Amino acid sequence: MSEVMAKPGFQELIETLEALPIEDREMLVEIINKRIIEQRRERLVADMKESLEACGRGEVHTGTVDDLLKDLEEDLRE
Repeated sequence: MSEVMAKPGFQELIETLEALPIEDREMLVEIINKRIIEQRRERLVADMKESLEACGRGEVHTGTVDDLLKDLEEDLRE
């Protein structure tokens, strides 16, 4: 049976990173930032696809801010 390795705690991770040379830490920050940007981009693309599909199904309404407020008031009354 294989032994399950515990994930390091956050503080332990910070201490490990602080032991790295500053150049390595700077490179790590760049890598993490790029990955975060990519994940946000992927989430945005997924949200846009979902919105386009909802529009294609006729689930999207258009109107003015006043129309929106009127719809919200009607929803609250129901």
